[in-house]
Amino acid sequence: MEITNVVAALVWDGDRFMICQRPANKAQALLWEFVGGKVEKGESKTDALIRECKEELDIIVEPQDIYMELVHEYPDITVRLTLYNSIIKEGEPKLLEHNDIRWITASEIGQFDFCPADEEILRKIIEDRM
Repeated sequence: MEITNVVAALVWDGDRFMICQRPANKAQALLWEFVGGKVEKGESKTDALIRECKEELDIIVEPQDIYMELVHEYPDITVRLTLYNSIIKEGEPKLLEHNDIRWITASEIGQFDFCPADEEILRKIIEDRM
């Protein structure tokens, strides 16, 4: 089975991190996720993350180290998700594609329904921050 490489940004502001709600007309509709997307052919993972953040939120991010990497199988696609600790270099997040944006603490994770691929990451954030 082919694996799709996906990147995402874990952006912190103090003890809060940014989550985005997927649009109603896409797969995993209205679930919460980290901003990011698919790595295109010939693109590095960090270049893909910078591009996706610009397209989706109109921000320039600087990817730092890898927070976590995992493989998740959905019924229709298998993704290798690489989540980077990232900082916003320029801009304020805007809703260009997502339904909503929130800044939440680790203790608030349980109040949101996330994409299944993110559940392992969220457990790690809770372990690291609580």
